[in-house]
Amino acid sequence: MATDSMEIDDSLYSRQRYVLGDSAMHQMAQSSVFLSGMGGLGVEIAKNIVLAGVKAVTLHDTKQCETWDLGSNFFIRKEDVLSQRRRVEAVCPHVAELNPYVHVDMSSSALDDNTDLSFLRRYQCVILTEARLSLQKRVNEFCHSQQPPIRFISCDVYGICARVFCDFGEEFEVFDPTGEEPKEVFIQSITQDNPGVVTCMDNQPHGLQTGQSVVFREVGGMVELNGTSRQVSVLSSHSFAVGDTSQLQLYTHGGFFVMVKTPKMYRFETLERQLCEPRVLTPDFSKPEAPLQIHAGMLALDTFQEQHSRLPNTGCLQDAEVLLKLTEEVNAALKSKASVNTELVRCLSRTARGTLPPLAAAVGGLASQEVLKAITGKFAPLQQWFYLDAIEVVKPLQPLSAEEFSPRGDRYDGLRACIGDSLCLQLHKLRVFMVGCGAIGCEMLKNFALLGIGLAKSSGEVCITDPDLIEKSNLNRQFLFRPRHIQKPKSTTAAEATRDINPDLQVEAHLNKVCPATENIYNDSFYSSLNIVVTALDNVEARRYVDSRCVSNQRPLLDSGTMGTKGHTEIIVPNLTESYNSHRDPPEEEIPFCTLKSFPSVIEHTIQWARDKFESAFVHKPSMYNSFWQTHSSAEVVLQRMQAGESLEGSFQVIKLLSRQPTQWEQCVAVARLKFEKYFKRKALQLLHSFPLDTRLKDGSLFWQSPKRPPTPLEFDLKDSLHFAFIVSTARLFAGIYNIPYSERDLSEEAITRTLADVKIPEYRPSEKCIETDETAKKPDQIKMPLSSEEERDAIAHLEQAIATDRVTPERLRMSPLQFEKDDDSNGHMDFVASASSLRAIMYSIEPADRLKTKRIAGKIIPAIATATAAVAGLVALELIKVVGGFGFESHKNCFFNLAIPVVVLTEPAAVKQTLIRNNIYYTIWDCWTVFGHEDFTLSDFMNAVREKYGIEPTMVVHGVKMLYVPVMPGHSKRLKLTMHKLIKPSVDRRYVDLTVSFAPEADGDEDLPGPPVRYYFSPDGETP
Repeated sequence: MATDSMEIDDSLYSRQRYVLGDSAMHQMAQSSVFLSGMGGLGVEIAKNIVLAGVKAVTLHDTKQCETWDLGSNFFIRKEDVLSQRRRVEAVCPHVAELNPYVHVDMSSSALDDNTDLSFLRRYQCVILTEARLSLQKRVNEFCHSQQPPIRFISCDVYGICARVFCDFGEEFEVFDPTGEEPKEVFIQSITQDNPGVVTCMDNQPHGLQTGQSVVFREVGGMVELNGTSRQVSVLSSHSFAVGDTSQLQLYTHGGFFVMVKTPKMYRFETLERQLCEPRVLTPDFSKPEAPLQIHAGMLALDTFQEQHSRLPNTGCLQDAEVLLKLTEEVNAALKSKASVNTELVRCLSRTARGTLPPLAAAVGGLASQEVLKAITGKFAPLQQWFYLDAIEVVKPLQPLSAEEFSPRGDRYDGLRACIGDSLCLQLHKLRVFMVGCGAIGCEMLKNFALLGIGLAKSSGEVCITDPDLIEKSNLNRQFLFRPRHIQKPKSTTAAEATRDINPDLQVEAHLNKVCPATENIYNDSFYSSLNIVVTALDNVEARRYVDSRCVSNQRPLLDSGTMGTKGHTEIIVPNLTESYNSHRDPPEEEIPFCTLKSFPSVIEHTIQWARDKFESAFVHKPSMYNSFWQTHSSAEVVLQRMQAGESLEGSFQVIKLLSRQPTQWEQCVAVARLKFEKYFKRKALQLLHSFPLDTRLKDGSLFWQSPKRPPTPLEFDLKDSLHFAFIVSTARLFAGIYNIPYSERDLSEEAITRTLADVKIPEYRPSEKCIETDETAKKPDQIKMPLSSEEERDAIAHLEQAIATDRVTPERLRMSPLQFEKDDDSNGHMDFVASASSLRAIMYSIEPADRLKTKRIAGKIIPAIATATAAVAGLVALELIKVVGGFGFESHKNCFFNLAIPVVVLTEPAAVKQTLIRNNIYYTIWDCWTVFGHEDFTLSDFMNAVREKYGIEPTMVVHGVKMLYVPVMPGHSKRLKLTMHKLIKPSVDRRYVDLTVSFAPEADGDEDLPGPPVRYYFSPDGETP
């Protein structure tokens, strides 16, 4: 973000702008941050806040690089350790490289109880990691006492325990606590009463809370409400009271309301005051006492360090007992307390010297979001403590000997102190397949490198695949990429960057999609060579597919995703949990065809309409045109066949395109002007002709009432910048598909005015065509609609004329379809969508959206920020350790969080369900019954084999969509004698097929019973026949 001009670099920050908004982005670009401690947690926070785009960051640390650091700090290299560089010197250039708009400097001065803290006054936020509690208190008191206060955050990760503390001063104003976009909700009725009750249309949920305010717009009858703000009192999910409306006019129809965002004030206490009575966030409701238990344990750890000037020694039982005694003393002095958790304290003592890099990543993500809140006032801040433990990672390892956890002098010593040597070795041997190398993918690879997952010397491997190339907007959160990597493949670039963090990793990078078309690459033998699959995807369909392959091949799957500040993780383990496909989100509601075409009511409708117009005119029609002329290479032959009465699919549309094809720039401008007339004037006139303003429905109510809005025809005015933008962008896109050159001068207002002076606008005559008003009606397929004889005659005449006037040349039988590209502002795509959407919005009296919002909706952009990405990847990597350790069901955790509010919820995964077929025969989604056959194996043999092996009679056999055997179907009984080969006709290399088999019910007349898939192998040994 260039701070001098205060312009936001949208090409870099676009995805984050949708999360934070421009006001917060400008605040960040004026803020300086001081960050102390360059261990695993400190470097995570540095990465996230520099990617976000603050003005300046000072990195502070006094320690030297050690071998140990290589396992927790992804910006320290082996040569830094060998040359005994300071950690801050090693890290600073790497952090600075993440964002050219952020000034990063460093300091290695002492920061202790004797340091003069006045230097901190130049910062808006101070973050301490790896600092003694006494120093934290001193710095916090200083920050709290300043006017305005300096926002203070301290955070620590010791082994399996982590904490974050925030103090943003006695009065901290937040202008947008949730970040949720206010929705327009249409009104069904408003009573004339005290209090007046508002009911939402179609029982739509209003999403309000008592005490919030709404603004009314376009209310019919009770017009006094329009433009006013009223405080609400919620009555139900779709109704609320708004104070006295008894003296207002009677409500008649229409209108909508929008929630008003109201700033909120938050009050913070100092660290000193918060120690005895902490306000904590509870992430795991299965252990509600955990935050206070960790609070006591970590305060005792602070005391231990003050007394012994060191942390407890790994595996030292004596130190553990000392820490336990200290915890009991600390706990006794607390006002808010829980019982001391002896197991937790002992695990904390054993692991305190160690590091779990994924825990640092998860907590670093949350802490970084708090930094951004501190300097922007966007989103509700943490009040005031967050505690997280990873005791489930180490609980099953307690019986192991102390030797397991002792250092070996390599980069994994910190990890080894937590999880032991045996589990470290298992991670080294791991064979992982990760699908996707975007934001989550980059963060996961960093975690893999620090954990030593997939080492070459241990025959491990990380295989990654992603077909995408790197774009500039990726650099804001996909931290393994730099500007020099733009337009290079994500997967190969990420692999190289990962090996840079840990050269021992074996990373194989592919550029493939994972889908049915690549099953020859990612086949069963590929999956059977893996230990675990990780998805780093951004769409549901791809997740569903990968999940089905994991279930089919009995492989664990770790899934995660983010949207803005929200994130989720889901852990799928064979025979323990349900799978991703076990639950389905409700499908996204489609906008009805008639709403898009004629009756838009909200800005989303006009944006989707503009996007559809782009797709139809500049993608679909040119593609259809090309494929028609590839099929029918000669216009003369097409003409003969049509004259002979033959119906050729698409011929009418193709000949229309050919006969109207512009050949020079001026004609493209003329076409654009006629499109303006059609879309924004004639459409309105036609609607008002078909449905005059006083039209009433059968029940006597007005046709034009909310949510239907009557259109107002627009008069073309080239002086209006929106009209001009529409003409220029539309003309450019037509020139693009017809391969017509134009110059920069052609786009000037003067040249466009000159061209438009010669354009004749035909007189408008309303038609009597039927306008669709049924919301359930689907869009008709123009190509497949039968032609009238008049349309056929017209098409033949136009084609004859085109041939006669030599307009049928190879060049003119070829168009250049466009591909919608939202992130390239020079191509005119977004110019067209934004101007067309805004003009249609104005025509229907809808508030137009700015270009940024239009781009998000039209481009289906998922808002994204590095903080949430880092957090989900950290949480997933913690679960990966548990899966590799073969831990039980109760150890695993799924997570949902929203860093904006902030809320973090850890839950048990859904346990696998057992389904009863009958007679005590059960199956789960992970079961797959098998039958081995041979070349002469018949369908009857298959049925008998299933009955003999599994003790239940099959009644129906289906392969994909093909019914192989259904008793009631005519002729199916004869199929019993046919071989399975003949019925299925497998390809040469096919080893097996999965068949859906139903079983006989217990009572006649009942429905057939479902069962697991039955895998039929074509040969007795299961190999390719």
